[in-house]
Amino acid sequence: MGRPPRTTSVTSLRRFRGNSPLPHSRAPGALRGAAAVLLLAAAVALPCAVLYRAAVDTAVPVYVPRARRPLLDWGPPPLPPVEVPEEDGGFDSLPAGDLDSEDLRLELVLQEASMDNKTVILTTLNAAWASPGSVIDLFIDSFRRGVGTSSLLRHLVIVAFDWKAYQRCVKIHPYCFPLTTEDVDFSEEKRFQTAGYLQMMWKRLDFLRQVLEKGYSFVFSDADIMWFRNPFPFFYSNGDFQIACDHYVGNATDLRNIANGGFNYVKSNDQSIEFYKFWYSSRFRYPGYHDQDVFNFIKHDPYTTDIGLTIKFLSTAYFGGICEPSKDLNKVCTMHANCCIGLQSKIHDLRIMMEDWRNYMSMPPSLKSFGALSWRVPQNCSLSLLSP
Repeated sequence: MGRPPRTTSVTSLRRFRGNSPLPHSRAPGALRGAAAVLLLAAAVALPCAVLYRAAVDTAVPVYVPRARRPLLDWGPPPLPPVEVPEEDGGFDSLPAGDLDSEDLRLELVLQEASMDNKTVILTTLNAAWASPGSVIDLFIDSFRRGVGTSSLLRHLVIVAFDWKAYQRCVKIHPYCFPLTTEDVDFSEEKRFQTAGYLQMMWKRLDFLRQVLEKGYSFVFSDADIMWFRNPFPFFYSNGDFQIACDHYVGNATDLRNIANGGFNYVKSNDQSIEFYKFWYSSRFRYPGYHDQDVFNFIKHDPYTTDIGLTIKFLSTAYFGGICEPSKDLNKVCTMHANCCIGLQSKIHDLRIMMEDWRNYMSMPPSLKSFGALSWRVPQNCSLSLLSP
């Protein structure tokens, strides 16, 4: 049965004032008066609301927590206010800007990319490794194909050494930081142990020290390292500074391990910050050596012990490379194209690694557990090229 039409009567308009009904003879006048008051209030309130909205729109927009933003919706950060070179052959390093602005940009990108415990994943990039199909594409693809690694891309910051690398980064990843350097061209391939290579490595180390001083822990990974499993469950809970190895002797605290500076996990604390300062200053004690060699020197220095730094070396069973491959694909977390000279050799063997991993992932569990597949590298990365 339908509801009867609703009727309106004067007696329904009650309790406007004094909680008592209006007399019938005064009701129309009272209604007209109330309507006039409401119209006057609206006329005053509407411009105020417009002015308030305009003020709000010019302020900082409402922050949406990164956990509520899907990765694919993140836009790249704005490009720095510099001119794009018209010719590819020219010098195109990132110009040095205001230091305070650079510091603020770093703080913002670290804040956006960090995990809840203020940990970020960092890698560095120059133009030589940034072209499509080159090292950086393989690096990101490994995260997408790894076990439990795709979500870690949310916490990756790519640090660009030059303008071309930065341009490419903002096209493929949401978190890019331009590391400005005056009068230095880091865009070309830096061959191992050349002057440009050494300068780039020390610049990188000093940058990592800045990240620690801002209170952020980090996993640093060279871009020629493929991420096949989430490494965090395999880090030591009691290590301030944890580093991968070219050669692992079987004990995580043994200083005879030959460290590789391309992959490390560092907690931000007084010990690690002081150690990075000591490490960076030690470049003058060992001129002509890169940061990895210098680390292998100063790990024996009494001052490293005095600092109170806890060093842990990561097993190549989980964190392997061309120098000493991880033998079990059921355990491997990362594989590094170390002990390899030449960009094209690296790219070739990195692609073989990715093919091996795809083949492994397509296998049934029974064959995976049986360990029926092994790495086909090194191929172009010949270890014989490294012998004196």
